[in-house]
Amino acid sequence: MAQINSYLTFSGNCREAMMFYKECFGGELFFQTIGASPLAAKLPAKMKKCILHATLKKDDLLLLASDMAPAPALIKGNAISLSLNCNSEEEIKMYYQKLSEGGKKNHPLENTFWGATFGGLTDKFGNHWLLNYEKNH
Repeated sequence: MAQINSYLTFSGNCREAMMFYKECFGGELFFQTIGASPLAAKLPAKMKKCILHATLKKDDLLLLASDMAPAPALIKGNAISLSLNCNSEEEIKMYYQKLSEGGKKNHPLENTFWGATFGGLTDKFGNHWLLNYEKNH
């Protein structure tokens, strides 16, 4: 079956953001810079340290990212959120706290009518997260 993964785009701060997410989730983090790729010769020298592709993997969690923002510039909106399904009350509370550091807690964690703990936040990089823990699973 096909799989959908989250792919975040940044404008020069991909490394910082992915290091932050690694602190939140743990896992293995891989970076490929533009300077270490065949694109280095085609792009301005100032872009060599920018991230062409980043991968953070821990168990089933896979988060992908890049500094390759489309021209003319990256525009952050609220049309997309990253949905994080957690495995316990402790886990959802931990991720909510870590991801909201320096950001904004838009929707505090609460017990919902559908039998879950749910909350939403915008992290310090402007990315929207929806956290959910289904208590009956």
